[in-house]
Amino acid sequence: MAAPPRARNPQSVLFACAMNSVRSPMAESLLKHMFPQGLYVKSAGVRKGEQDPFAIAVMAELGQDISTHKPTTFDELEDWEGLNFDLIITLSPEAHHKALDLTRTLAADVEYWPMHDPTGTEGNREQKLAAYREVCDQLLMRIRRRFAKVGAASG
Repeated sequence: MAAPPRARNPQSVLFACAMNSVRSPMAESLLKHMFPQGLYVKSAGVRKGEQDPFAIAVMAELGQDISTHKPTTFDELEDWEGLNFDLIITLSPEAHHKALDLTRTLAADVEYWPMHDPTGTEGNREQKLAAYREVCDQLLMRIRRRFAKVGAASG
Protein backbone atom coordinates (compact mmCIF):
# COMPACT_ATOMS: atom_id res chain seq x y z
CA MET A 1 0.00 0.00 0.00
CA ALA A 2 1.47 3.38 -0.98
CA ALA A 3 2.02 6.01 1.67
CA PRO A 4 -0.13 9.12 1.41
CA PRO A 5 1.64 12.08 -0.31
CA ARG A 6 1.96 13.87 3.02
CA ALA A 7 4.12 11.06 4.41
CA ARG A 8 6.24 10.73 1.29
CA ASN A 9 7.14 14.43 1.20
CA PRO A 10 6.86 15.77 4.74
CA GLN A 11 7.34 19.47 5.44
CA SER A 12 8.07 18.96 9.13
CA VAL A 13 9.87 16.07 10.81
CA LEU A 14 10.34 15.18 14.48
CA PHE A 15 13.02 12.68 15.50
CA ALA A 16 12.36 11.08 18.87
CA CYS A 17 14.28 8.79 21.22
CA ALA A 18 14.35 8.06 24.92
CA MET A 19 16.24 11.12 26.23
CA ASN A 20 16.95 13.45 23.26
CA SER A 21 20.68 13.46 23.99
CA VAL A 22 22.29 11.16 21.36
CA ARG A 23 20.27 9.57 18.55
CA SER A 24 17.54 12.13 17.94
CA PRO A 25 19.79 15.25 18.05
CA MET A 26 22.23 13.50 15.69
CA ALA A 27 19.39 12.71 13.28
CA GLU A 28 18.00 16.25 13.58
CA SER A 29 21.39 17.75 12.71
CA LEU A 30 22.00 15.36 9.81
CA LEU A 31 18.63 16.09 8.20
CA LYS A 32 18.90 19.86 8.78
CA HIS A 33 22.27 19.89 7.04
CA MET A 34 20.85 17.91 4.12
CA PHE A 35 17.88 20.29 3.69
CA PRO A 36 18.82 23.64 5.25
CA GLN A 37 15.73 25.37 3.79
CA GLY A 38 13.42 22.59 2.70
CA LEU A 39 12.24 21.05 5.96
CA TYR A 40 11.34 22.01 9.51
CA VAL A 41 13.20 19.53 11.73
CA LYS A 42 13.19 19.11 15.52
CA SER A 43 13.94 16.36 18.04
CA ALA A 44 12.53 15.31 21.39
CA GLY A 45 12.75 12.59 23.98
CA VAL A 46 10.38 10.78 26.26
CA ARG A 47 12.51 11.85 29.23
CA LYS A 48 15.00 14.69 29.47
CA GLY A 49 18.64 13.66 29.12
CA GLU A 50 21.91 15.52 29.34
CA GLN A 51 24.16 16.64 26.51
CA ASP A 52 26.43 13.78 25.49
CA PRO A 53 30.10 14.61 24.81
CA PHE A 54 30.57 11.57 22.56
CA ALA A 55 27.62 12.57 20.37
CA ILE A 56 28.99 16.11 20.17
CA ALA A 57 32.46 14.79 19.20
CA VAL A 58 31.16 12.44 16.49
CA MET A 59 29.00 15.15 14.91
CA ALA A 60 31.95 17.60 15.05
CA GLU A 61 33.90 15.10 12.94
CA LEU A 62 31.27 15.72 10.24
CA GLY A 63 31.50 19.48 10.69
CA GLN A 64 28.17 19.66 12.53
CA ASP A 65 27.91 21.39 15.90
CA ILE A 66 25.28 19.98 18.26
CA SER A 67 26.96 21.39 21.38
CA THR A 68 24.20 23.98 21.84
CA HIS A 69 21.42 21.37 21.60
CA LYS A 70 19.21 21.40 24.69
CA PRO A 71 17.51 18.05 25.36
CA THR A 72 13.75 18.50 25.11
CA THR A 73 10.85 16.22 26.03
CA PHE A 74 7.69 15.59 24.00
CA ASP A 75 5.74 17.43 26.72
CA GLU A 76 7.99 20.52 26.58
CA LEU A 77 7.81 20.60 22.79
CA GLU A 78 4.04 20.33 22.91
CA ASP A 79 3.87 23.18 25.47
CA TRP A 80 6.23 25.45 23.50
CA GLU A 81 5.13 25.00 19.92
CA GLY A 82 2.68 22.15 19.70
CA LEU A 83 3.36 18.87 17.94
CA ASN A 84 2.56 20.00 14.42
CA PHE A 85 4.66 17.53 12.47
CA ASP A 86 3.85 15.61 9.30
CA LEU A 87 6.22 12.82 10.26
CA ILE A 88 7.55 11.54 13.58
CA ILE A 89 10.52 9.18 13.27
CA THR A 90 11.11 7.20 16.44
CA LEU A 91 14.51 5.72 17.23
CA SER A 92 13.76 3.79 20.42
CA PRO A 93 10.89 1.54 21.57
CA GLU A 94 9.98 3.96 24.35
CA ALA A 95 9.72 6.89 21.93
CA HIS A 96 7.75 4.80 19.47
CA HIS A 97 5.11 3.95 22.07
CA LYS A 98 4.89 7.61 23.12
CA ALA A 99 4.52 8.77 19.50
CA LEU A 100 1.81 6.21 18.76
CA ASP A 101 0.00 7.38 21.88
CA LEU A 102 0.24 11.03 20.82
CA THR A 103 -0.78 10.43 17.21
CA ARG A 104 -4.16 9.09 18.24
CA THR A 105 -5.14 12.76 18.29
CA LEU A 106 -2.60 14.16 15.79
CA ALA A 107 -2.52 13.89 12.02
CA ALA A 108 1.10 12.74 11.87
CA ASP A 109 2.65 9.62 10.42
CA VAL A 110 5.00 7.60 12.60
CA GLU A 111 7.95 5.58 11.34
CA TYR A 112 10.03 3.35 13.59
CA TRP A 113 13.76 3.20 12.89
CA PRO A 114 15.18 1.13 15.76
CA MET A 115 18.66 2.42 16.57
CA HIS A 116 21.12 0.98 19.04
CA ASP A 117 21.75 3.22 22.07
CA PRO A 118 25.55 3.66 22.18
CA THR A 119 25.61 5.15 25.69
CA GLY A 120 26.07 1.74 27.32
CA THR A 121 29.16 0.87 25.27
CA GLU A 122 32.04 -0.40 27.40
CA GLY A 123 35.69 0.23 26.66
CA ASN A 124 38.08 3.08 26.09
CA ARG A 125 37.30 6.44 24.46
CA GLU A 126 38.02 5.17 20.94
CA GLN A 127 35.75 2.13 21.37
CA LYS A 128 32.94 4.35 22.63
CA LEU A 129 33.42 6.81 19.77
CA ALA A 130 33.30 3.90 17.31
CA ALA A 131 29.88 2.88 18.68
CA TYR A 132 28.57 6.45 18.29
CA ARG A 133 30.00 6.69 14.76
CA GLU A 134 28.20 3.47 13.85
CA VAL A 135 24.86 4.91 15.02
CA CYS A 136 25.58 8.15 13.15
CA ASP A 137 26.39 6.20 9.96
CA GLN A 138 23.18 4.17 10.29
CA LEU A 139 21.15 7.35 10.77
CA LEU A 140 22.76 9.00 7.77
CA MET A 141 22.06 5.96 5.59
CA ARG A 142 18.39 5.81 6.67
CA ILE A 143 17.94 9.56 6.24
CA ARG A 144 19.48 9.53 2.75
CA ARG A 145 17.27 6.62 1.72
CA ARG A 146 14.07 8.03 3.26
CA PHE A 147 14.48 11.64 2.10
CA ALA A 148 16.09 11.14 -1.33
CA LYS A 149 12.78 11.75 -3.09
CA VAL A 150 12.05 14.80 -0.94
CA GLY A 151 15.24 16.41 -2.23
CA ALA A 152 14.27 15.65 -5.82
CA ALA A 153 10.78 17.08 -5.26
CA SER A 154 12.00 20.33 -3.67
CA GLY A 155 15.09 20.76 -5.89
